[in-house]
Amino acid sequence: MQPLDLLVIAVSLSMDAFAVSICKGLSAGRPKLGHCLYCGVWFGGFQALMPLLGWLLGVQFQRMISSVDHWIAFVLLGLIGFNMVQEALRGEQEEPCADRSFSVRAMAPLAVATSIDALAVGVTLAFLQVDIRVAMAFIGVTTFLLSSLGVKVGAVFGDRFKSRAELAGGVVLILMGAKILLEHTLLA
Repeated sequence: MQPLDLLVIAVSLSMDAFAVSICKGLSAGRPKLGHCLYCGVWFGGFQALMPLLGWLLGVQFQRMISSVDHWIAFVLLGLIGFNMVQEALRGEQEEPCADRSFSVRAMAPLAVATSIDALAVGVTLAFLQVDIRVAMAFIGVTTFLLSSLGVKVGAVFGDRFKSRAELAGGVVLILMGAKILLEHTLLA
């Protein structure tokens, strides 16, 4: 997998955290730099950790399913992307917008919830034999930057970009899954 592919996946995975960060910025009113960095650390940290956990699971099963790993990658990325697109099109208001707190009690569940899809992507990365350290760095740093920015965007622009970010992230994940499938079937 090329660095550009990893960057695209990292940005796509970051869209949930970016959307929640927009909500946190919206609810905070006038967030300080510390709020932005704090969100970035929570979301970026969990987004970096979850692919490692998924990768560790995937490595255990890699030998058994190597003949269909490209299909598994396609299905996992497609399902995650489809779910993100569906949520964006529904335009559901999520609870995080109402919660003004940046406490550990408020941030930990949000960080876990926004990084579950990264766990599934980690499984996919194991099948694709990606260097997990590089992938974790791409995903963690990208999410940190976008989440930190999201808090500020939420304070300035409000709720306008939340669903668009999630929609874009979902479409890109679906396209990445299709790319992996096509590359494998055309090169096989």
